[in-house]
Amino acid sequence: MLSSSLADPSFGHRQIKLNTLVKLRWLAIAGQSIAVIIVHWLLGYDFEAWLCLALVGLSAWLNFYLHFHFRKNFRMKSEMATTLLAYDSCQLGGLLYLTGGLQNPFALLLLVPAVISATTQSARYTIFLAATIGLIATLLIWFHQPLPWEMNNPPHIPLFYIGAIWVAIILTMGFMSVYAHRVAQEGQLLSDALSATELVLAKEQHLSNLDGLATAAAHELGTPLATITLVAKELERELIEDDPIYEDVVLLRAQSERCREILGKLRSLSSAEDATFSKMRLKALIAEVCTPHMGFGIEIIQNFPPNLDRQPVLFRNPGLLYGLGNLLENAVDYAKKKVELTASWTDSQITLRIMDDGPGFSDDVINRLGDPYVTTRAHHYKGGGQGQRQDAKPGGGANDMHGGLGLGFFIAKTLLERSGAKVSFANRQDQTTPKNAKQDTKKDKGMSSHNQSGAIILLSWSRSDLEANQ
Repeated sequence: MLSSSLADPSFGHRQIKLNTLVKLRWLAIAGQSIAVIIVHWLLGYDFEAWLCLALVGLSAWLNFYLHFHFRKNFRMKSEMATTLLAYDSCQLGGLLYLTGGLQNPFALLLLVPAVISATTQSARYTIFLAATIGLIATLLIWFHQPLPWEMNNPPHIPLFYIGAIWVAIILTMGFMSVYAHRVAQEGQLLSDALSATELVLAKEQHLSNLDGLATAAAHELGTPLATITLVAKELERELIEDDPIYEDVVLLRAQSERCREILGKLRSLSSAEDATFSKMRLKALIAEVCTPHMGFGIEIIQNFPPNLDRQPVLFRNPGLLYGLGNLLENAVDYAKKKVELTASWTDSQITLRIMDDGPGFSDDVINRLGDPYVTTRAHHYKGGGQGQRQDAKPGGGANDMHGGLGLGFFIAKTLLERSGAKVSFANRQDQTTPKNAKQDTKKDKGMSSHNQSGAIILLSWSRSDLEANQ
């Protein structure tokens, strides 16, 4: 029934809270009770109302049992959740048996347990539950009490029409289950990918904050270390050179002074005089991004306007550096000989273009670039340039860290978009402006010949959003 794998990895670790099912069952109990009371006692229709209320009472007893025997935040395994949903289906089947079977308009409620399972459980458990509901619906065609009607004279409904209702229930259950499962699966995958992005950004931010931590540590340790140095000097003056502990005291004083020198260096890392290093010009930022990726046999060419006046001054943003580094690493990984990184700016906009001479993006993934878990890539070495590029993952970094799950380009794109970037991409052989790009990108020298292959990634920012206040 479901298009995903029976062992669905995105739902393998999900466990629905018992309290959620208990609350949903209380809602069903209230609705069933009100329906029975209104139809039997207020409208006067004759059917086995007390048996219906007994089935409703059984569900209420089960809810009380679960409430008092399990913690409120208890999370159920798939087997337990499927068992409870199967019970709900059977209980509803019993009510429908007493009130006309599939002729009862409330027969559509049989769809509810299957949809709940599709959004919280893996495919195999949903298939089992759907099969159970299908069996219940089939039995209700042939086995049921008469539909409650005035004067105990229900209308004759052809079997063909009842069969059509059965088909509608089965098909609707299948469609809704597949749809709900796919939506929940995509939401879970996106949530996991965003969590990975947050971890990467936190790591980069932590590295950027080490200088501040060092300064704080130097400040806190300064006072006790000064006391140790002072006491060591006093002891050194009181002792004579022939004293057995004299050399130890001298050594203690020398080492304490050495510690003070080290702490002074740490304190200078984030001093007011060096605060300017938190900002850098665009050319310096690009140079910092390119440096780790040199030395792999691929030439990295940095192109800038002839006139560097009004060059943007940016904050040294960890997310921005990591995202640009990931994209550049990807280009170096697939390039045959060179990668060109071209920067330009106006009074209102900053544009950055990364181009390589590799095989370009594969047609089957280019429209999905930036989505998490997009990967069909085999093992690939830097500078290989062999075969068609299968995805947008860097050759290392995020890919190695996340086990080749196709998160590299997603993480880079997410971090860059958080900085205000608009990211677009295309293949150079397309001879078209990258997808979603709004500005004209003139060809650089040496890049205008026809029949060239390779990938283009175009990044643009509003200058007012990205530039630091000077």
